[in-house]
Amino acid sequence: MAGETEELPLFGADAARGETAGAGGLDVARLSFERAETLTWRELFEGFDSLRAITYSSGVGFVCELVGMFEDAEVIFGSEEVMSFSLQEVMAYQCKLLERLREGAGKARVDLAARVGAGTLRLFVARGRLSHEKVYLLAAKDGRRRVVMGSANLSFAAFGGLQRENIACLDGEAAYTWYLAGYERLREASTDRIGREALALGDAEANLEALPIAGTVKVRKALVVETVPEAREEVRFVLDVRNLAAKLAPAVPKPDKKGRLVLSPEKVKIVRRQVMEDRAKEREVRSEYPQLEVFVDAGEARLNDVPLDLAPPAEAVAHDVALFLRYMDGYEKFHGDVSGMQRRYFEFANWFFCSPFMAAMRDMATRHNQNLLPYPVFGLVYGQSKAGKTSFLETLLKMMIGQKTKISAPEFTRSSIEGLKRTVKGAPIIVDDLTNTRFNQHAIETIKNDDFGVSDRLLHYPAVVISANEDVKAVAPEVIRRTVICRVQAGLTNTEVMRSSVVRTVQREVGTALYREYLRRMLEVAADLLERMKDDASESAPDILAASSRVLGDLFAAHAPGPLPPYIRPLTLDDYFSEKVTGSYAIKTIRDAWATSRASFDVSPRFNRLQYDAGATWEADRILKELPETLEAHKSRNWVVMNLDAARAFFEIPFGRSLLDRLLRR
Repeated sequence: MAGETEELPLFGADAARGETAGAGGLDVARLSFERAETLTWRELFEGFDSLRAITYSSGVGFVCELVGMFEDAEVIFGSEEVMSFSLQEVMAYQCKLLERLREGAGKARVDLAARVGAGTLRLFVARGRLSHEKVYLLAAKDGRRRVVMGSANLSFAAFGGLQRENIACLDGEAAYTWYLAGYERLREASTDRIGREALALGDAEANLEALPIAGTVKVRKALVVETVPEAREEVRFVLDVRNLAAKLAPAVPKPDKKGRLVLSPEKVKIVRRQVMEDRAKEREVRSEYPQLEVFVDAGEARLNDVPLDLAPPAEAVAHDVALFLRYMDGYEKFHGDVSGMQRRYFEFANWFFCSPFMAAMRDMATRHNQNLLPYPVFGLVYGQSKAGKTSFLETLLKMMIGQKTKISAPEFTRSSIEGLKRTVKGAPIIVDDLTNTRFNQHAIETIKNDDFGVSDRLLHYPAVVISANEDVKAVAPEVIRRTVICRVQAGLTNTEVMRSSVVRTVQREVGTALYREYLRRMLEVAADLLERMKDDASESAPDILAASSRVLGDLFAAHAPGPLPPYIRPLTLDDYFSEKVTGSYAIKTIRDAWATSRASFDVSPRFNRLQYDAGATWEADRILKELPETLEAHKSRNWVVMNLDAARAFFEIPFGRSLLDRLLRR
């Protein structure tokens, strides 16, 4: 324990003011070793009246017991799990800390809220990056001062001798004054105070306005939250460790009921054998599913670790453009809404080609508090059979990577898809011919939980594209918001399918030149979009789908053999997710029914109500799921009930009663 002989000059800063060292400088406290001794944690802390503490991960039970030893106490809680201190990380950490404090204090039968209310205990939570200090400042009324520091956090494991810790103790006014100045700067600059009300919250997530950071905003009226640019190598290392741990988890033996795991040489061999088998399976998957990686910062792309030639000959690009247009012209022979089908297929192709950029866009959106929804990583092509859905997706993939790959519907589960997404890179994974039952059992939950790769900072995971037939009756709103949907209502007869040779010809002859030229141009565009996402003043998310459609439009305009067809046009996010687009089936159904079967409607201007008899419960469900909230729609058996005024605006139909209807109702 060091006595009064220690030296405490401050290097790289003004010692008198105790300021933090400047760039490249370190605050170094010079100490003289006096002796080492063995103490219990109570002997180390007892005999003092006040405590000031900075800690990271801590045991709430230990904190409660420790602060109970002091008349007056302050604790600053930080977290090493929070890497960038973005607003969402700060809020998430504060939510979980409050939850932990409440539960831990309850188990310890200590009323932290009462002490906070009495003013004898002050708790603070980090809002900005903390240093790695673990410092405990003790003061007594008789003038004695002590600083405890080292590697130990406030937990029984650290101070109870259960693990190795480096603990140093300095007695004296000089050390206390110097460390107290740093403590106070940290508390004022980068923490939020935990009030009694926050400790009493039953559900912090449902009461975000009561979080400590919200209290700071109320007092200061405004608050600037600065995210910390991560040290890339350190963060990447942490994420790599997590990812490897997730891969090893299935092979590692499970602990017994007491939490103990006995590891023998035989078990190590078993683990190694399982890991090698898993690696072999992964290599098989990698050989079947090519790895397409786009590196926006470097302006390059790789396929199976080989750099792609992003300067293809103009004649090769023109060749691919002509084949794509020929493929799309083939839909002229279909029966049904052919022009609508071509428009929707081009919209889908635009997203499909753009999808390898979505992981990087979502990563940047997460880091800068942007919305993830404008960057979808799921696609759904569904509708009547013999509409060419599978061959269309295969052709797009052939244009991207030069080969066709897909998985069959029975292999589709959430766990299998997430496993593939960790192995496959860039090129979309195609799930072919998914049934309605399997879609409801596996796809919906997978799509709703679309935050895959975000916390792990994965930058090259692929999109997932699902093809399904007409038996997918309804797509839920939570799926519609996150998925690029292409519903097709045109097809061929059996004999026409047999005679058609366009698909085989195009798939045999088409190359990757068009897509490589697209990548070259999109890499430049994506770099600008990613830079724009860093601008906190921006009121809208960069529209990468609009940028992609401009790139494709320019390419087709420069290389097409003649005038461009109308389906090749500029697109925006609205073409994918506006209410008129996501509600297209409901709009067409209601308009057709109004034109041909007005008896299916009940119009009540007096109650501002429109009712439509869908004829079947499942059809009413299907329509209901596509209607926006403004219609206040609900279902009553086969009837879809809507707000009349809102329905008139949405469907662009006056919905008035006929003369005969008015006479009958008198």
